[in-house]
Amino acid sequence: MPFDHLGIAVRSLKEAIPRWESALGQKAGSIEEVPGQGVRVRFLPAGPGSLEFLEPTRPDSPVGRFLERRGEGLHHVAFSVTDLRAQLQALEGRGIRLIDREPRRGARGHWVAFGHPESFGGVLTEFVQPGEDPP
Repeated sequence: MPFDHLGIAVRSLKEAIPRWESALGQKAGSIEEVPGQGVRVRFLPAGPGSLEFLEPTRPDSPVGRFLERRGEGLHHVAFSVTDLRAQLQALEGRGIRLIDREPRRGARGHWVAFGHPESFGGVLTEFVQPGEDPP
């Protein structure tokens, strides 16, 4: 399963992005709002994948609660899959606890679903199916 991106929770895209662009010598994409998850995001190319910076749009969003409990830092790891529904069924069949049993729309117009950190050694894990068409 190919690596897609690392999600990094930040309080402010405006403050975080210039530091990372300078450090990596890369330019981040434009800001995208994902209303269903209560975040604004920007992606920065990094090796075979990218870094996704997540800024909450409201304090009660998952990223807002994460920042309140843990502060800024690594939020999740994401893997690209070709058939998200089949992947979720396979994970569930292996006893993996899921946050999402059904795909939902995520950033970049892709379909996403999350596995619970409890099943991944404390790491929130996202599965991404690129493309506009529903899985």
